[in-house]
Amino acid sequence: MGKRSFALLLALVLTATLFSACTKGTTGQTETTAKAQTTFATDNENFKLSYTQSDSLDPFAAKTQNNQVLADLVFESLFDLDGSYTAQPNLATGYEFTNSTTLKVIVPSGLTFSDKSALTVADVVYSFEQAKNSPAYGSALQGIRSATAEDNNTVVFTLRHPSPCGQNLLTFPIAKANAKGKYPIGSGRYRYKSTQNGPVLAANVTADFSPHITTIHLVNIAAADSIDNAVNIGNITYAYRDLSENSAKRMTATKKQINQNNLVYIGFNNRSGAFANAHLRKAVSLAVDRNALAKSAYAGYATAARSVYNHAFGLAASTRLFAEAADTAAAKQQIALSKVSDSALKITLLVNQNDNRLAAANQIKTALEAAGFTVQLQVSKFGDYKARIKNLNYDLYIGEVKLQNDMCLYPFFSTDGAARYGISQDKGSTAALYRDYTAGKTELGKFMLSFSEEMPFAPLLYRKGMICYSKSLRGDIQGQYGNFFANIEDWYFG
Repeated sequence: MGKRSFALLLALVLTATLFSACTKGTTGQTETTAKAQTTFATDNENFKLSYTQSDSLDPFAAKTQNNQVLADLVFESLFDLDGSYTAQPNLATGYEFTNSTTLKVIVPSGLTFSDKSALTVADVVYSFEQAKNSPAYGSALQGIRSATAEDNNTVVFTLRHPSPCGQNLLTFPIAKANAKGKYPIGSGRYRYKSTQNGPVLAANVTADFSPHITTIHLVNIAAADSIDNAVNIGNITYAYRDLSENSAKRMTATKKQINQNNLVYIGFNNRSGAFANAHLRKAVSLAVDRNALAKSAYAGYATAARSVYNHAFGLAASTRLFAEAADTAAAKQQIALSKVSDSALKITLLVNQNDNRLAAANQIKTALEAAGFTVQLQVSKFGDYKARIKNLNYDLYIGEVKLQNDMCLYPFFSTDGAARYGISQDKGSTAALYRDYTAGKTELGKFMLSFSEEMPFAPLLYRKGMICYSKSLRGDIQGQYGNFFANIEDWYFG
């Protein structure tokens, strides 16, 4: 036991050191090796994407996932996130934290939109103001209070809460302020263009971007099931599916998993009842087989949560707070340490009507009963499910929250957070230590150790999404959440 505790502490100390790098405002240079380039004919006919004709193509007004995904091709952002959720400069050239809630970003002169007009800090501020109130980006930008232009090359972002990785939030699209015309104007790899058959995306060919696919045709397909079928039969070439409802089993096209920041967790009513006892909360966490949930309930489109933070977050990769397999014996030991009566082990588990969560709920029920609980499963429609959580009318519930790109846990640890229900903000030390950590007043390791002792909620898994594409599309198809067409310049048909 002593060695295990020492190993955990060591891992946490190492991770704390790594996390401190998140606030640095410089990025290293990456060495690249020149590769022999194979020449392919340009293609302006075969690549097709779905869009919703009745929805706006303005990235700040679009309500459908269809049209929101197109923004990745037409607009650029200040920073892009790589596969480890590390911010890489795009339009911006650097950033600096002047205090825990003030982030200065450098926007160089000489940037232009696709219509050759200048891209300025005024466009960045305009885009932020539009994005923070938009369907697509509003929730992701809740962590930023305001943006102002300090001078011709500097934008100052004021954060609502301290966030060591606040620069990760600056991935919203930059559009030309108050642009006139039928289509919004960006500075991306493609631009909207009118044709007799409706809009297409035409490549903005430059010395740095010379794709094989020079024209992308937009096909009006609004229904999710129709999009799935269209990819399968080749009527569209490529699509992103977030798998909020599991459609992976319907897909016969080529599929590739992508990481998302969607945390599935068990919420406790730790303000009253059985789960005011931390030993019982730890017992639940120990009893659950996270690997089995990811592989079975989520059909492999999820990864077991080894920590509070996303497994793909490079700076958190070395931290392990939770075993991926169940430990029923350890769960029983925690129940014994709780010294509660047998009646306290009769609990309810609330879940909404979602195929994946229902499957997970049944597996969790079986696991908890093996540890000594008696579980009544309560399935509710989403509206009733939300009301019951808000009114603390549950013992346990299965929830999902899409965390912001800076990995901020304020949805759980702030008084107005979306996932705060049932968590005692003023009891124990976890919430206060989290606030101290983000403000630079304590080390990450102290927060993590407190979390593992108090277990205010139990992270289960991070859900994945999927990109799928026609079997005729060739190349090393790369894509990730928020950067769905990462290397489209290398794609071709053959």
